[in-house]
Amino acid sequence: MNLSRDTQIIPSQRMIFDIPVCDFGWADAFTFADELASLPIGQTVISFLNANNANLALKDRDYHDILCRHIVLPDGHGIDIASRVMHGRMFPANLNGTDFVPALMTYMTTPRRVAMIGAKRDVLERAAANFAKHAPWHTFIPVSDGYFDLSQSDAVMERVRAAQPDILLVAMGSPRQEKWIDRYVGPGHARLIIGVGALFDFVADEMPRASQGVRQLRLEWLHRLVHEPRRLWRRYIIGNPLFLYRVLRHKLTSGAKGSSRQPRRIGQRLL
Repeated sequence: MNLSRDTQIIPSQRMIFDIPVCDFGWADAFTFADELASLPIGQTVISFLNANNANLALKDRDYHDILCRHIVLPDGHGIDIASRVMHGRMFPANLNGTDFVPALMTYMTTPRRVAMIGAKRDVLERAAANFAKHAPWHTFIPVSDGYFDLSQSDAVMERVRAAQPDILLVAMGSPRQEKWIDRYVGPGHARLIIGVGALFDFVADEMPRASQGVRQLRLEWLHRLVHEPRRLWRRYIIGNPLFLYRVLRHKLTSGAKGSSRQPRRIGQRLL
């Protein structure tokens, strides 16, 4: 998959609730993201779509439109169910950000400068330190926690620009992080931007991951619900059935299988 200086190849995509989601396996996703970070000019934003984000996007047109401007990767069993119902097949891989981003750091052999925004300050710094142990050939720069006033956003991004990163990780939760990236992150800040949700909490060991067996059973959502019931009960107890209802309703109202997009070239935002 070769990327030119002023265009990039977008892989084939499946439409999930009119949001184009990339039809990637792990290897192609890593290669794609690595080449984006290697470009001398241009900027691309990667976001993730899971059942909760899809529910939010169906209520929030601004968020929906922002996702359509990003490269979107499939995250979780719910999106696989939606793909099977709408397209007759699951996605090749569950590219959730909690697994994808650390693995991407390992995959990238060229040293990168990685700026980080989000989480609490102590969590951010521990996450940066643990990332540095995980992939010591990269430089991880904890720029700011995620609790600054929006009026400080331009100042935060000036600090990012001064750090001259190749990659910027933003961990503010959805849809806040995607909306913030869309408004405040622009040419000159980094070539590859990734919205990573609660990733820093996991990397900093602030929040335990589910065991490998639980993840293979696609029950990590239940593990998270047990550990954060007050915060997440609405997302999973109400949100998951609502998502499945919306998938079935979409299938019944649309009739035929959902559309797909073939690989295409698009221009990038220039630095």
